[in-house]
Amino acid sequence: MGIVNWAPVVGVLGLLFAIYLFYYVRRQPAGNETMQEISEMIHRGAMAFLNREYRTLVFFLLAVFVVLWLAIGIYTAIAFVTGGLCSMLAGYIGMNAATRANVRTTQAATEGQDRALMVAFSGGAVMGMAVASLGLLGLSIYYLIFKDPVVINGFAMGASSIALFARVGGGIYTKSADVGADLVGKVEAGIPEDDPRNP
Repeated sequence: MGIVNWAPVVGVLGLLFAIYLFYYVRRQPAGNETMQEISEMIHRGAMAFLNREYRTLVFFLLAVFVVLWLAIGIYTAIAFVTGGLCSMLAGYIGMNAATRANVRTTQAATEGQDRALMVAFSGGAVMGMAVASLGLLGLSIYYLIFKDPVVINGFAMGASSIALFARVGGGIYTKSADVGADLVGKVEAGIPEDDPRNP
């Protein structure tokens, strides 16, 4: 059994490790009631944004699927959609973990810098492991089945396309939140920009 044949196994192990890290973060104390309330609002807002963005991107996936099917072949088109769905799944996993880790990192910081770093690093590692593992799993499966670079590139293109849109959309979302905080803090509440009370 060649080393390439082990790639899907390593991908599955990576996903299992990501799940372990996620539940490790979830087991950490989430702070007082106010912290948890704010954290839940942030989580709901972030997930609502992600759901809306992905609902729009489904149409992009379907349009490119049809183009690839007609221009190259059905297997490349299916690989493209699979890559996009893996990228979306990684985004869901990462956003869920990050928004849950935020408040737990804050609470852990009351116990010391090392503790906070461990929680924050674990929360971020969930996304890292999910992206790498889903990518390895998808690429290795398509390689073992087809051994065709065109099909494999379809998977990679699908994953990269969704990641690109998520990055741009996330930047817009972040900037909108930043502008909203500035307007409320500076204009409505009269708090100076560099004041610690202005988020």
